Amino acid sequence: MDMSGTTDLSVLDRPEVLSRLFHPRKEWSPTDRGGPSMDVLIPVDEGVEIGARFHMADKEAGNLLFFHGNGEIVADYDDLAPLYNRIGINFLAVDYRGYGRSTGNPTVVGMMRDCHAIFRFVKDWLGDRGYSGGVIPMGRSLGSASVLEIAANHGDHLRALIVESGFAFAVPLLRLLGVDAASLGFREQQGFRNLDKIARWEKPLLIIHGEFDHVIPFSDAQALHDACPSKEKTLLKIRGADHNDLFARGLMEYMGAVKKLVDTVQGKGGIAGVQT
Repeated sequence: MDMSGTTDLSVLDRPEVLSRLFHPRKEWSPTDRGGPSMDVLIPVDEGVEIGARFHMADKEAGNLLFFHGNGEIVADYDDLAPLYNRIGINFLAVDYRGYGRSTGNPTVVGMMRDCHAIFRFVKDWLGDRGYSGGVIPMGRSLGSASVLEIAANHGDHLRALIVESGFAFAVPLLRLLGVDAASLGFREQQGFRNLDKIARWEKPLLIIHGEFDHVIPFSDAQALHDACPSKEKTLLKIRGADHNDLFARGLMEYMGAVKKLVDTVQGKGGIAGVQT
């Protein structure tokens, strides 16, 4: 299921676009992580390493490979990661170039290339250390592009997929960010192709989205859900939530849905239907 090389996103790698799409910041000092974790540097290119923080609970637990939003870093999830650990899930958060402890500068082409190297590294890292629970990519907002790219190209090695506040259509998102896609020669059908990628995903899928998301509307979540042919898919709408307050509005629903999905692929339960 190889979709690499089908798009040319270099048109977006212009200063006026990158300054709106990426908001990198550094992690300057260690934080109190509140649980077992380890910092890892993932080589993705010559002289470029991606910072990651792996919060590990159990060697037989499911492994969430988490790609965060464009204004976040892995350290922002130090408080949330122990919640995953307590329900028996390993939480492996990764940054982008220039974010956290990563080197390099963020670009769209770099982000889409790096996710392949990150996935291969994580898969090998887990296998070498005896973690047997398999990998479930999970992407929030901008991170949805990375996980759907992984799903489209490495699906045989995946157990399931989670998309949180993800986008189906890039042009409206770019417009909201102040980018005139047409003037760049960027067309939806030549872009990230998130809809095309999810249309080939047949394994368990969980989509989580805020009801009143003003950045990426709930209709994008519905479009992704409808395009996916999986017979084991769930669309969770967090009532009253915007783009950045899903945990405040629906933490129990959110974590419950993630646990249900992970338990399913670990052989502990079933998942189906649409929750609204």
